[in-house]
Amino acid sequence: MEIKVLHQIMDWNEDVSEEVKKTLAEHRVCLINIMGSPGAGKTSLITALIERLKASFRIGVIEGDIAGKVDAERIAALGIPTVQLNTDGACHIEAMSIQHILPELPLNDLDVIFVENIGNLVCPAEFRIGESLRITLLSIPEGDDKVEKYPLMFTDTDCLVLNKYDMLPYFDFDEQRVCANYESVNPGAPLFRVSSRSGEGLDSLEEFIAGQIRKAVL
Repeated sequence: MEIKVLHQIMDWNEDVSEEVKKTLAEHRVCLINIMGSPGAGKTSLITALIERLKASFRIGVIEGDIAGKVDAERIAALGIPTVQLNTDGACHIEAMSIQHILPELPLNDLDVIFVENIGNLVCPAEFRIGESLRITLLSIPEGDDKVEKYPLMFTDTDCLVLNKYDMLPYFDFDEQRVCANYESVNPGAPLFRVSSRSGEGLDSLEEFIAGQIRKAVL
């Protein structure tokens, strides 16, 4: 499958996110923004969710990277409409780039688009891209201090996924610390403990995401 490689447009308009949301609403498409550090497991989680959701929903993916198309090739191999967005050095995806890239996807034939944002716990939190749902990943190997160090990322998200949860026994990771800090900055927001490798916790996350997709497309 051919993968189109587009480059991020750096012009910014704070109203573009709302314009993107309006376009997606007209097509009844849910946009899900997946954020987290490099190596947090964003691509693996998206791949696992595709396998679980593809029987119920028509799925597309926008793969954000500073350069390259390794992850896009991995997703496209699943037969999923995929567009690579290269930011050429920018540490986040902007709404203008999503607006520019949407015509490259078959919106009339999709229910949900997963956007894998640039690996970063700072900049992506500051830029809305027209999404209906924001998901932040924190992997066990990253350490338990990230909510304190990068509070905006965990405050301005709809749920937190503790990824690579099967590795908890092998790291000095204080889960209670993370949960308490997350509750303090984002009270009542859901938290999921997931292993994309073993499948642990994916049932609950799949159910949550499916519910959010249905809200957006109905």
